[in-house]
Amino acid sequence: CCCSITCRSGRREGPYEHDVHWARRGMDASRAEGCVKQIQDPAWLKWSLITFAVGFLTLLLVLPLYEVFSQAFAKGFGFYWESLADETTWQSIKLTLIAAGIAVPLNLIFGVVAAYCVAKFDFWGKSFLVSLIDLPFAISPVISGLIYVLIFGLHGWFGGALQSAGIKIIFAIPGIVLATVFVTFPFVARELISLMEEQGKSEEEAALMLGASPLKMFFMVTLPNIRWGLIYGVILCNARAMGEFGAVSVVSGHIRGETNTMPLHVEILYNEYNFTAAFAVASLLAFLALGTLLIKTLVDLKAKILHKSNAEAAQ
Repeated sequence: CCCSITCRSGRREGPYEHDVHWARRGMDASRAEGCVKQIQDPAWLKWSLITFAVGFLTLLLVLPLYEVFSQAFAKGFGFYWESLADETTWQSIKLTLIAAGIAVPLNLIFGVVAAYCVAKFDFWGKSFLVSLIDLPFAISPVISGLIYVLIFGLHGWFGGALQSAGIKIIFAIPGIVLATVFVTFPFVARELISLMEEQGKSEEEAALMLGASPLKMFFMVTLPNIRWGLIYGVILCNARAMGEFGAVSVVSGHIRGETNTMPLHVEILYNEYNFTAAFAVASLLAFLALGTLLIKTLVDLKAKILHKSNAEAAQ
C-alpha cells in the first residue's frame, strides 16, 4: 500500500506524462486510504467496547451513587438535615477532619522528603526505602490497625509504659491519626518520585553552581517544578484519609461520639436499621468524594495546559 509519489527521472515531464503522473498519485492516495481503513477497528468492536465501559461504570458507580442520594433524601430535606445536625454525627465529622488535617500535612512533608531522597540521590538501601513506601498498598488496612494494637495496646509492647505515663493511643484520637497516616503516606511520595526522576537534577545543580543555597534552590527551583504533582498527591491522600475504614475501625474501639469517624458512624447507623440517617452521612462522604474528583480533574486540566504552553514556548 506504500509507494513513491515523487518523480524519479529528474527530467521535465511532458503534458501526457504529467497527467499519468498525477493519475498515479491519485491511485496511490486511494490505496493509502484503503490501507488506513483496513487497519482501523471495525465499528461493531468500537461500539461494543464503549457500551461495555459505560455499562460497567453505570453499574458500579452511577447506580450506587443514585441509590445513596435517593435513600438520603427519602424522608425529605428536613429529616436529611436533622440527621446531619445530630450531635454524634457532628462529632464523627469533626474527628474525620481532625484525622485528615493531621495526616495529610505529615504525609506531605514525608512525601516530599522521601521523593527528593529517592529521585535526587543514589545510596545503599534505596530500593528498600521504595519498598517500604509501597508497604501500605500491600498490607490490608485491618492488619495495619491490628499491628498498632499489638504495639500500643494495653498488652502490647509499649502499652504498660504508656498507661503508666497516662498516655492513651489505642481507642483514642492518637491511634486513629496513626492508622490514617500509615494507610495514606504512599500517595504523595509515589506521585512525586516518578515526577522528580523524569525531571532529573540538572536544574538544581545549575542553581547550586550559580550560588544558591540548598534551601533557596528547593523553594525557587524544585518546588515550582513539582507543585502540580504535589497538589495531585495531596488530593488523593486527603480522599483516602477521609474515607478510611479498616485500620481506623480496629484502633478506634467504636466509642460513639468519641472515636467514630464518618465511615464508622455510617456503619453504626446502618446496623441500627437507621437507614435514612446512614445514607445521609454517606451522601456527605459522597459529596466530599465528588468534590475531590472535581478538584483532581481541574488540577489535571491545568497541568496539561501548562505542559502544552511550555512545549509551545520551547519550540
